[in-house]
Amino acid sequence: MLLVVDVGNTNTVLGVYDNDKLIKSWRITTGNNRTSDETGILIHSLFDNSDVPADSVKAVIISSVVPNIMYSLTQGIRKYFHIEPMIVGAGMKTGIKIKQDNPKEVGADRIVNLVAVKELYGGPAIVIDYGTANTFDVLGRDSEFLTGFISPGIQICADALYRKAAKLPRVEIAKPDSIITKNTVGSIQAGLVLGHIGQSIYIIDELKKQLNLEDAKVIATGGLAKVIDPEGEIFDILNPVLTLEGLRILYNKNKK
Repeated sequence: MLLVVDVGNTNTVLGVYDNDKLIKSWRITTGNNRTSDETGILIHSLFDNSDVPADSVKAVIISSVVPNIMYSLTQGIRKYFHIEPMIVGAGMKTGIKIKQDNPKEVGADRIVNLVAVKELYGGPAIVIDYGTANTFDVLGRDSEFLTGFISPGIQICADALYRKAAKLPRVEIAKPDSIITKNTVGSIQAGLVLGHIGQSIYIIDELKKQLNLEDAKVIATGGLAKVIDPEGEIFDILNPVLTLEGLRILYNKNKK
């Protein structure tokens, strides 16, 4: 069994693979202040309350965009699972040619997603991950990372609006039935969600046009991807476990 761990700014997603099959997954809050014991016990308890025994895990791979959690996470894995985790980072075999000024600056989660897309779907592709931040990355025809950028996620925008505008309430992140709204909640939802939908459509169109990749597949993942395209009109593929798949593939490429 392989345990894959994707540490994001807001949530950490864990999955257990039996060969190529994802048999269990969990989502927990990314806790910056947990000790290694707290972290190890928490992860071990997920197994204790499932039908997958913790001692069936024989390997662990971790991708993280939160550096200050890594000590407690890796130490917790070592102490409670007795496994030395593989960490996604520079020097790994990825199969992706990173055409950036400083390849080391590219977030581990983005590389993991590109690896998954290359292996599962092939290029060219536009890979969008909707999370705390939204990332848009382009995989070329020859498995090269052509370009990519980052924008604030929907929840960040919603939180900023709530904090900075005293009279505006917190609202559910949901697509309104119509752009024509007649109340405050609907108005905020329209601005947040429809604004991000418009952003996504514009960026996809411009990337295809300027990179001459009109045939590029649009592949989305992340916790808020369904909010952006609930009817399946924007994305060619919606894969909620794309990053976990990428971690599995990366482990297999780099295991000794």
